[in-house]
Amino acid sequence: MKNYDYLISFVLGTRPEAIKIAPLILEFKKSKKVKVNIALSGQHDEMIKSVFDIFNLKEDINLNILKRSISMDQSISLILSELSIFFDNSKPDIVFVQGDTLTAFAGALAAFLKRIPVAHVEAGLRTENIDSPFPEEANRRMISQITNLHFSPTKIAFENLKKSGISHNIFISGNTVVDALNLVSKKIKKSPIVDIDIFKEKYILTTVHRRENWGDPIRNIAKGILNIVDKNKKLKFIIPMHMNPLVRFPLIDMLGNNKNILLIDPMPYLDFILVLRHSTIVLTDSGGIQEEAHTLGKPMLILRDSTERPEVLLGGNALLVGTDSKKIEMELNKLLKDSNAFKLNKKNLKTFGDGNASKFIVEKTLHFLKL
Repeated sequence: MKNYDYLISFVLGTRPEAIKIAPLILEFKKSKKVKVNIALSGQHDEMIKSVFDIFNLKEDINLNILKRSISMDQSISLILSELSIFFDNSKPDIVFVQGDTLTAFAGALAAFLKRIPVAHVEAGLRTENIDSPFPEEANRRMISQITNLHFSPTKIAFENLKKSGISHNIFISGNTVVDALNLVSKKIKKSPIVDIDIFKEKYILTTVHRRENWGDPIRNIAKGILNIVDKNKKLKFIIPMHMNPLVRFPLIDMLGNNKNILLIDPMPYLDFILVLRHSTIVLTDSGGIQEEAHTLGKPMLILRDSTERPEVLLGGNALLVGTDSKKIEMELNKLLKDSNAFKLNKKNLKTFGDGNASKFIVEKTLHFLKL
């Protein structure tokens, strides 16, 4: 005889998903009414393991798609077929997905095809350009069409869903990334973790990985970084490189011989937050880092032509610069010369919530399941 009322499945595959889903899983685990299981797709195995270790979590199944597929269509096909079996065996009452990854889309579709309710965390983000970012903009739109519970991080995301014709079970929950930041704040080390003194030296934290920036755009970004370093001899860049060779090789080729540019492997989450917290400026094409940098009050240049998080632009601490080397150089120079170029309260901002998103989502989910 089971000693719980509801089985809740979480499907995830990337490090950002793990960071944002972990606080929610922990919150559900507090309820005696709930049993949780976790299915990993295998998109980011090692990087997820380090996140799960922080939060003391372990998956129930790993589909290992990265070892078995090389294309998006293969990945989706594998996730669908494997989750079909997993759901048949476990019979969850609801399936949670987060964000806009291939794993999130395939996980939601697999649940939908089994007529299992879908809950979408971080629902309603839009650029309104189907090709930017690709394929994430399409993924999140399709997920919204088959979702039963929509948890929007902000009012703008909430209104996006309304405008698209979705009218039921939409909630403004805040973003669980803030919950994660709060949970790990006491665990963060207080000593340097890279080859510079992050407490004293001026450095720009840079991340780039998005598919639309592969090829010439990454090289243009690297060119802009080189131009900045040439004119600011004491300035450092810390660049944790994505494991994808299409990202790593151009960066190593163009930036690898410059002593002021630290090209490193992806950092553990706690280390990354420490480096982010002490950075001078953030240069990124990441969605999650936009939220984290904004919440921590960091000036930020976004290496994209559009963002599904317009809140960071409206908040006054971010600017879209795309991948044009001259624009990157120009805007970075402005920030370096004038620390007040972005008028921003340096204290933690609550644009993406107050750290209670997980509690809210658990409450609304249990109410939905009860009905």
